[in-house]
Parts: sequence; structure tokens; C-alpha cells
Amino acid sequence: MGFIQLRMMVGMLAAMSTSPTPPSAQGEPPTRDRGDACPGSLRLHRADDGALARVRIPGGVLSIRQADVLLEAARELGDGELHLTSRGNVQLRGLGQECGGRLAELLGGAGLLPSRRHERIRNVVASPLSGLDGRSRSDVRPWLTELDGLLCGSDKAAGLSGRFLFALDDGRGDVDALGADVTLLGRSDGSALLRIGTAGAVLRVSGADAPRAALIAAETFVDVARETGAWRVSELPLPSEELPATVGTALRAAGVDAARHVEHVPPPTATQEPEYGLVGAFGPAALCVGVPFGRLTGAQWESLARAGGEMRLTPWRSVVVTGVARDRATARLAEWGAAGLVAGPDSAWTGVGACIGRPGCAKSLADVRGDAEATVTAGEPGIARLPVYWSGCERRCGHPKGSWVDVVAVPGGHQVSRVRGDVRGVPATVHGSPSDLAAAVTAARSTCS
Repeated sequence: MGFIQLRMMVGMLAAMSTSPTPPSAQGEPPTRDRGDACPGSLRLHRADDGALARVRIPGGVLSIRQADVLLEAARELGDGELHLTSRGNVQLRGLGQECGGRLAELLGGAGLLPSRRHERIRNVVASPLSGLDGRSRSDVRPWLTELDGLLCGSDKAAGLSGRFLFALDDGRGDVDALGADVTLLGRSDGSALLRIGTAGAVLRVSGADAPRAALIAAETFVDVARETGAWRVSELPLPSEELPATVGTALRAAGVDAARHVEHVPPPTATQEPEYGLVGAFGPAALCVGVPFGRLTGAQWESLARAGGEMRLTPWRSVVVTGVARDRATARLAEWGAAGLVAGPDSAWTGVGACIGRPGCAKSLADVRGDAEATVTAGEPGIARLPVYWSGCERRCGHPKGSWVDVVAVPGGHQVSRVRGDVRGVPATVHGSPSDLAAAVTAARSTCS
């Protein structure tokens, strides 16, 4: 496609996006005919490529020992690969239906299964660069350790759904943009802001009380949601201020000093994922690499795990490796780039994601990963790109937040649209050749207005 044709496609998509599809209704009671079937380490999900286990990794933080055990499980029981999720967790795919006992044995021995009752509710994302690059207002690692322990020790928290999400943001606003149900925001004065959902009031608590305040907020949600069937805060049929007010009362009753924060602190509308490459200017290096489709081969995983002190899996399907010898940083990045990972911001793979698609998922209408790879190969360098996410069906499993290009397989083709927060542009349906689809996606990604 030439430059003039590309500009025409850009104009067409821009015009179509000015007629937005309204956001879905908030606060409407969900209609469900079954319980929460979210997979976990002990509750396996049947997929077309075998059983699937989702291993919760709070904050995405893995020791070398834990990384080794996950690789052992993938090789012994599954397809040999590690699949990253949009919450910084790990999925093991291609598992046999009878592998549950051995998997639990491996994970339990590595500290990856601290509570069988709570393993599916340990959904905690945390700022992956906290303490590494000098931009943290507060180090969230102590919060992460304490909150996970509190969750696993709470009988009431076991009633949370596998979709309920906690976010621990060190003040930079990265994971705050992910729309968590309970968010802690670090502040330079040592205090923390507690946000319940995305639309309600913000409460201020001390840093020392922050993890307990987050737990109490979640436990209060369990009480309030019991009669509604809600799995997430956004599903509650309540005014946006009601749950924060109830949480504030519960905090004060538990001896936690909680005051309503006077400033309006809305969550960011755009995510701030780590840049690929070297992180921080002093001391041992931290390196961030992107993972196309979130899929790591055993060799790639082993190379990352052996390079430094720990691995931090991010909600953007990238990996931060800490404690790398600084004189080896450049060589490591070159090695990982040659191995198929995204080691710098100029890669054509930057911002490209996709669900598992065919043949792994029976609901998928297309091999969307193959489609995405073909589009990356055909794309034109040097154009400012929005993130793009390819989905095999309208469920859009694992899609990003903020502004992105939505590509969904439909019978006979694909629909391409732009999403900004809760507003989805009118989609353009593309039928025909792969080159036409590549041109439409490239045009949509290059339109930032």
C-alpha cells in the first residue's frame, strides 16, 4: 500500500471513530447462569490444546527457584512454554487432565501455592519498576508481601472471585491505569491513597496501614456483593460513593485512621508500561524485555531466569530482570533480541498482543496470532503506533486498557476499531486479502488523533 492509500485509510478510520459506541452500563447487576469458572493452579480449564492452569504470581515477582519450578512444570506436564497474562501471572498450557496432583506438589514446594483456598484470589499487580529507577514515591514491595499474607489468612477474602483485582502503584501511575477493584497509591510523604473501583471517593491512610486497609476494602466488598452476585466493584448496583463510604466506616471500626482525600485523583486514562532495555543508571542493572504474544519458550525463560536476581512479570506481557551485572547488560539485551524477545523500543513487535486463537481455543474464529505476525511483518516502520490487540472472538480475552486498536475475528473477516477508555469507535470490517487487513491495522495504529 502506498503513502496516499495509507493516508486515505487513516482518514476513513478517523472519521468512523467519531461516532463512538457508548460504554457498557455500569452498576447493572450481572446476569450469570453459573459460578466463577476462572481457572487456577488447582482448578484446570479444558482448552483445545489440553488443560490450562493459571498460576497467580502476586506482583509478578519470581525468585530464581520459583522460575525454575514453573519451567519444570511446563516441560514435564505441559507444552514446554510459559504463557504470560495481562495480570502478570503465568499460564501453563497443554496439560494432561490427570496432572493436578503433581502440579500442586511442584508449586507448593516452591512457595507458589501458599493457600489452596485462596490461590485463585491472589490477583495483585504492582509497579514492576518500583525501587529500580528512582521514580518511585513509595516502595510497594513491603505492601505486596504483607497484602498477600493477609489475603491468604482471611476466611472472608476466600469469597472473592478469581477476577477481583488489587493494584499496588508506587506513585508513578502505571498499574493505577489498569482499572483494579482496590488500588493503593504510594505518596512521597509515606501515606497511601486507597481507591475502591475507578469512580468512587479516595481515602487516605498511613503507609503502615495500607495493606490492611486494602484487605478490609475487599472484605467489605464481599459483604456488600453477597446479595448481588457481583464479581467486581464495577458490577455493584450502587451509587459510586456508597461502597467507599462503607469501607471508610469499616476501616475506622478496625482502628485504621482513614480520611477522605480532598483532591480529585482519577485513575490515569493511559497505561505507562516500562520501556524496553536498560532500567536505572546506577548499581546492578535491571533489564526489561517484551514477550511477543506473552509466550516464552523454555530456552527463553531459562535465559531470563539465569541472568539476574529475580524476574518481575508485568501486566504488559514483558519481563523485568533485576540484579544483572552492568557490564553484561548490553550483551544480554542483544542475546535476548536475537532469541526473539523485544529488547528495544524500535521493534515492530512493540505494543502487539493477541489471545491464544486457533488452534488452542475452540471459540476462536481465526489463527489471530498468525494474522498478527503477518501484519507485523508487513507493517511500515517509523509510524507512531497505538497498541493493537487481536482477538479470536468477541470475548476479547486479555485485552489491554487505555487507548488501543481492537482487531476481532468475525465470520469471513476481521473488525478493526480504536478504543479510548470506555469509548469504542465504529468498527471497519475488513474482508479479503491479508494485505488489506495489514493496511487497515497499520492505518488504525498510526492514527493517534
